Amino acid sequence: MFSYEILIADDHPLFRSALQQALTLGLSSVVRLVEADSIAALEVRLEEKANWDLVLLDLNMPGAHGFSGLVLLRGQYPQIPVVMISAQEDAAVVARAREFGASGFIPKSSLLETLQQAVRAVLDGDEWWPPQIQETANVSAEAKAASAGLASLTPQQFRVLSMVCDGLLNKQIAYELNVSEATVKAHVTAIFRKLGVRTRTQAALLLQQLESLPA
Repeated sequence: MFSYEILIADDHPLFRSALQQALTLGLSSVVRLVEADSIAALEVRLEEKANWDLVLLDLNMPGAHGFSGLVLLRGQYPQIPVVMISAQEDAAVVARAREFGASGFIPKSSLLETLQQAVRAVLDGDEWWPPQIQETANVSAEAKAASAGLASLTPQQFRVLSMVCDGLLNKQIAYELNVSEATVKAHVTAIFRKLGVRTRTQAALLLQQLESLPA
């Protein structure tokens, strides 16, 4: 029986390996660590099991548009604490992570002991933030609206939206997801309704509101 089960979502194998080693050594309890190298792989893990004790989420990984992965997780799995991990260490990025619902933020330059301390704090039910959190988030009303709309999407709708924003046509999305083009059209209609937009361009612009650093 595992005391903790932690999901590591990061697309860099070496960093995932370093996290595995740090957490195995730093947590006195028996811990199960599972990896995901993309948002799609993360979703699969979450569909298999929804009661993880913690998700360590890289800010920039395949399938993510800025904080979209964090917002999706908070919307679909609000019971799971999420700690962002990133090489982007600007105070504004850290503050936006907190505003969008993270339980903590660990810079990738952190010492091993700092990483272990942060994870233990969140597993104990607290939050953990680096010193630069003193800056206010200053998240715009548009970004908050985008966050609320994105949080209401299902995982499949999120996949479709990401592909729409990457410029794929409905028939290409249907091929990638192994569904009919009619199903994709239905998803796009539902996505536009939830996000309050009418065109693909508007949807892409809305998703840009969740980028790690505002333009």
